[in-house]
Amino acid sequence: MTAVLVTLVLSAILCGIYRRFARAREILDTPNERSSHTQATPHGGGVALLTAFSLGLLFAALLDGAWGREFVILSICAVALSTLGVIDDIRGLSVRSRLLAYGMVCLCGAAAMLHGTDSQHGIHAIVLLLIAAFALLWSLNLYNFMDGIDGIAALQTIFACSAAAYLAWLSGHDQSYVRYCLILAAAHGGFLLWNFPPARLFMGDAGSVPTGFLLAALAILGAVQGQLNPLCWVVLCAVFITDATWTLAWRIVTGQDFTQPHRLHAYQCLSRHWSSHVRVDMLLLAINTVWLFPIALAVQAWPEHQLFLVFLAYLPLLFGVAKVGRVT
Repeated sequence: MTAVLVTLVLSAILCGIYRRFARAREILDTPNERSSHTQATPHGGGVALLTAFSLGLLFAALLDGAWGREFVILSICAVALSTLGVIDDIRGLSVRSRLLAYGMVCLCGAAAMLHGTDSQHGIHAIVLLLIAAFALLWSLNLYNFMDGIDGIAALQTIFACSAAAYLAWLSGHDQSYVRYCLILAAAHGGFLLWNFPPARLFMGDAGSVPTGFLLAALAILGAVQGQLNPLCWVVLCAVFITDATWTLAWRIVTGQDFTQPHRLHAYQCLSRHWSSHVRVDMLLLAINTVWLFPIALAVQAWPEHQLFLVFLAYLPLLFGVAKVGRVT
């Protein structure tokens, strides 16, 4: 698709321009005791990434017709979240203020996706709305947790969106969903040229937060529109979900202050143990392509076995995360 290629090129160019701007203005992430990098690196590249993504969506609309209402609202929510990330970087919002702002955006996004469904009235609709909003809120925070070493967040997004687009394409539904997934993947592909180890640019909250939101939103929207089984997304993002959820739960159970930054995620432990970000990224790609993608394909093909397949996908990951914690 032309719009996908245009988005990829735009993202690479805009991220390069932003990197020069950030260096000139000293918008740098300086290493500290919790950092996984060793040199001051420009951050906030998510601004350029989201700009390329938005321009790619506009270009696709010119070529293929206007986007549906849900896609437009989700895109606006993503831009709002990116803007909040910039404000947080400049002014330093409190945890409570960030969560409140994120929660409001997630409620708006959930309401947009569920509008017009059969369950839009009564207590059932309210419960469904709150569940969807919580899923969006957890996903955006999860992605923020997992954006801790070079390349990992962009690689995960490219894989998940490309795989989901392929599965939706196989189902033969509305191609708008496929295009949206691929344009999001392309925007991260251009950014990855600058973020692959050793990274020359970080996305920061301005990129990780809206990305996490959009991935969960696409899972919910796919279910609402009948485009893709949402459990396919749960499988495709299983590495991130397992690591972030396990680590958060372990910190809460052990009485740690889970709101404070740390380097206790399995992927961070592995990167220190191996002294390599690339090896961790390659492990992520191997697990995704060899293990999780075939299971996601099976979930879409045999929905009657979907719960067993999800359990099958997560079981070795849970053992792996627990073992990494003991080894490192």
